[in-house]
Amino acid sequence: MKIPAARRLADWAAELAWADVPQEQRPLTGLRVLDTLGLVLAGSTTPAADAATAVVEIQGKTTDAGTPPADRTPAAWAAFAHAVMAHCRDFDDTFQDSVVHPGSVVVTTAMAVGAETGAENEDIAVAITAGYEIAARLGGVAERRFHRRGFHATGIAGPFAAAAAAGRTMGLNGEAMANAFGLAGSMAGGLMAFLDDGSWSKWLHAGWAAHGGIVAAQLAGQGFRGPAGVLDGRHNLYDAFLSGETIDREALAAGLGRVWRGAEAHFKYYPCAHVIQPYLEAAIDIAETEDLDASRIVGGECRIAPWAAQIVAVPREIKIRPASEMDAIASLPYLLAVALRDRRVTLDALDREMREQPPLLDLAARIVHAEDPALGKGFDGVLRLDLGDGRHIERSVSSTPPDRGRLVAKFRDNARRAITERQAAALERAVLSGSVPEFGKILKFRPLTMPPDS
Repeated sequence: MKIPAARRLADWAAELAWADVPQEQRPLTGLRVLDTLGLVLAGSTTPAADAATAVVEIQGKTTDAGTPPADRTPAAWAAFAHAVMAHCRDFDDTFQDSVVHPGSVVVTTAMAVGAETGAENEDIAVAITAGYEIAARLGGVAERRFHRRGFHATGIAGPFAAAAAAGRTMGLNGEAMANAFGLAGSMAGGLMAFLDDGSWSKWLHAGWAAHGGIVAAQLAGQGFRGPAGVLDGRHNLYDAFLSGETIDREALAAGLGRVWRGAEAHFKYYPCAHVIQPYLEAAIDIAETEDLDASRIVGGECRIAPWAAQIVAVPREIKIRPASEMDAIASLPYLLAVALRDRRVTLDALDREMREQPPLLDLAARIVHAEDPALGKGFDGVLRLDLGDGRHIERSVSSTPPDRGRLVAKFRDNARRAITERQAAALERAVLSGSVPEFGKILKFRPLTMPPDS
């Protein structure tokens, strides 16, 4: 009898040990935690975070006598709030093939459950690795087809990844983990409707995925059964969301323990949709190497994959005049204008004050896009700038590999928005001090448990 894919993935995740993780991949864990903590801190100052926190205050707090409520926030609700915060600036890492954002879901889940259960640091590190691998594989076999159908892939793969991270942190065996995956399938969803009006449901998807995955693992730990065929049975995840399309389900568990798909997640260096990132890299490089003043740019064109254009280039009126933070996050022409003028793109680019500056909007309006079906294997594209002197500068664009120095600088810039430089430095040292940092002592619930400012 063939073993269901969910059970094969579950057995692997449940039995994974830190010794099994390749030596060259272990440093990624600390960088992922540092990156996510910085994102939580930056996101904690937003109205979306205030709303998420208020809900947790209502739903998630216990009031046992003598126990401060903030110290007793259940893991599922703590992870919910932190995942919303980590995702709400669209600054979190991404898998190119599926456009799933793993870190905001997996790291917040593993740390919240680890804090609640008193898990060893090594178990939390392993849980993060397992969660990334599950997210990579479930999203990877669908490629970008969830997005083409109007679903946010993080909301679909995320509950499974969170169930893996939570279940591994809790010490579930393979049978219980498989039940958790089965239950996570009924928590998967998330519409791309936010693209039309700049609303916040996208950020909910990460929070709900973390919350749902933890609840699924907790239920499974109590013997609550989930469908074994959630990935390949008669009523499975892919047939439900991608009806009529061919899915290579054998690839879900192929090469487990030998092929580490989770390591393929790309960090972001700019707060925007990941498909925009390479264009910003190219624009800043051109501006710096050519010592280019943005006023000299009379036009420009971005050649882009058709699927990506639907997210970051249309409808054009919204993209060249972003009315909200969400609009700006998903605007290729506006953020290119910022990059060309300022030679950098930070969270400040999302603020209303910058979004309403006429010179930026005028430059954004001069940048158009052209769909190219030959593109789209990765986050690839071509940027051309037209100058007033008749010259044309063209660059191919592609994703940027992990850079520890840039990620540390990103963390520092994000952290300073919520805590002092001394606190941020202490937090940075705690995370990067060893191969398995003290995750569980750092993050519980807003306000974060921070090193003293001394």
